[in-house]
Amino acid sequence: MACTALALPAHAERIRELAGFAGVRDNQLTGYGLVVGLDGSGDQTTQAPFTSQSLTNMLSQLGVSVPEGTNLQLRNVAAVMVTADLPPFSRPGQRLDVVVSSIANADSLRGGTLLMTPLKGANGDTYALAQGNMLVGGAGAQAGGSSVQINHQAAGRIPGGALVEKEVPLNLGANGGTLELQLNQADFGTAQRMVTAINSEFGRGVAYARNGGVIALDGPASDNARVNFMARVENVRVTPTEAPARVVVNSRTGSVVMNNAVTLRKAAVAHGNLSIMIDTQFGVSQPNPLGEGETAVVPDTDIDIEQQEAYLQTVEGAQLNDVVNALNALGATPTDLMSILEALKSAGSLRAELEVI
Repeated sequence: MACTALALPAHAERIRELAGFAGVRDNQLTGYGLVVGLDGSGDQTTQAPFTSQSLTNMLSQLGVSVPEGTNLQLRNVAAVMVTADLPPFSRPGQRLDVVVSSIANADSLRGGTLLMTPLKGANGDTYALAQGNMLVGGAGAQAGGSSVQINHQAAGRIPGGALVEKEVPLNLGANGGTLELQLNQADFGTAQRMVTAINSEFGRGVAYARNGGVIALDGPASDNARVNFMARVENVRVTPTEAPARVVVNSRTGSVVMNNAVTLRKAAVAHGNLSIMIDTQFGVSQPNPLGEGETAVVPDTDIDIEQQEAYLQTVEGAQLNDVVNALNALGATPTDLMSILEALKSAGSLRAELEVI
């Protein structure tokens, strides 16, 4: 059984690890561009006509006219999507890291150069321009019909490859100086402890909870005093309430993760493996020499089902180690363990939330 224990925080943490101020967040940017300078590993324009169309449009903007109907045989150009995250408080002139990913059939982007690509936000405005030489971590080679490849070659990064051209307006405390603190995970107990700790830090009632996920703060009016106020709030230490018992099962990888609050009430479980074996032997049916029949291959299939003997075993655990030992005693594979946990949950023995991802 692959089982990992998540240690719950038993000590005080800073509020900056548990919550964040409303509006102080990244913004996602996306753009479409061209990578040039590839060593014959670019798009095949017969299967990706938009690559040649994009290059023709770009050349026309640079004063180069391509005759209509020209069949551009390009192997050193690839169409790509460029993505980046715009951090809060970014100003024009700051640089961002960008990720470049092929969207057609380019074999590799190694050695390519991204041409100037506008990066736009969800509102359609351009907030940054990306351009530069790509850094691709993969490598590959092929010869005589054989090929070898290490890592991925159809995507890469450009460190500092984008320049911010427009900032995202952010006015903290615009509503009469009121700030909002949003918890990363909504919890009424943690919110109440935050309010108590913040008011104790400032010696007056500056914080109050609107619900289990939002805390309102009465901040100063001036910008400098507001920044100092927010810095003090972020560094206030709070002991969050214990997280609810939870078991997370990844159905694709077979991983099972449970936190320290998971317990098992007494239950009996029988687990046995079921295997099906199919064996096919091929024989030849030979007709009579004087007959008019034809020689035919006749399959002879034998199907056998075997079930491993299993006996009821008691499982019980008041602590995480007891739960792990009880489940390991069943000798179940991770795939079988998922079904056992689901059955224990239905039977009321598993005292935890069961989440399948």
